[in-house]
Amino acid sequence: MTEKILYAGDSSLSTAAGYLAGILAHYCLKFDYVSSDQPIGPALSTSRYALYIISDYPVNNVELDDFGTLLEAVKDGAGLMMIGGWESFHGLGGQYSASPLADALPVRMQNCDDRVNSPQPCLIEKLRDHAITGDLPFDRPPTIGGYNRVQPRGGTTQILAARHLEVTVSSTGRYKFTKTHAAPLLVVGAFGRGRTAVFTSDVAPHWVGGLVDWGPKRIIAQASGAAEVEVGCHYAEFFARLVRWTMGQLD
Repeated sequence: MTEKILYAGDSSLSTAAGYLAGILAHYCLKFDYVSSDQPIGPALSTSRYALYIISDYPVNNVELDDFGTLLEAVKDGAGLMMIGGWESFHGLGGQYSASPLADALPVRMQNCDDRVNSPQPCLIEKLRDHAITGDLPFDRPPTIGGYNRVQPRGGTTQILAARHLEVTVSSTGRYKFTKTHAAPLLVVGAFGRGRTAVFTSDVAPHWVGGLVDWGPKRIIAQASGAAEVEVGCHYAEFFARLVRWTMGQLD
């Protein structure tokens, strides 16, 4: 099987898609890209891929036959990943909840607007060890700014949660932090012979929040045709591991 990735969405390489594209290029992961204003069909009809990434990509750009082609590839062993955003899952304009993709992902989507914006701290909480998280330092968890609300399916594995904190300030100026509810953030599973994964927050601003700066070292990355991005080293390593695991390169 090819080791190439098909990445669709996040507007364009000159904007939000430059983040994930930069990571893929930095780790020498070959990919083809489809911008959010282009249909995915031509790429699906001309090549087979080891991994299909759908990230903030309009469902209207995917024809019924395209879904069939994509799902057959995953059943045969390709990976499938969805990353959160306003046009992912149900979102504001995604509405993948009513698409054939809904049964392939390791989560159940809502049939209404599932966007959650978090003006107060929303920490990434590790629930269990996994090859994707490896030895990344979740003892000092980064934050995100929002996510799509979903529910894990039975038989899947929830690795990360988005843990909300409520912060209040007393009349004397003292801060009180209260840990409140958590929501699924990273869930993995399988469809046929292929691995599946969802990361319900975003890889790019604004929902990515402080996660984009996670890590003591800075990485400057740029994919061909994309804008240059500067990110934290742990952020880059996390998404590279997520990609590699879903396409079967990491166990």
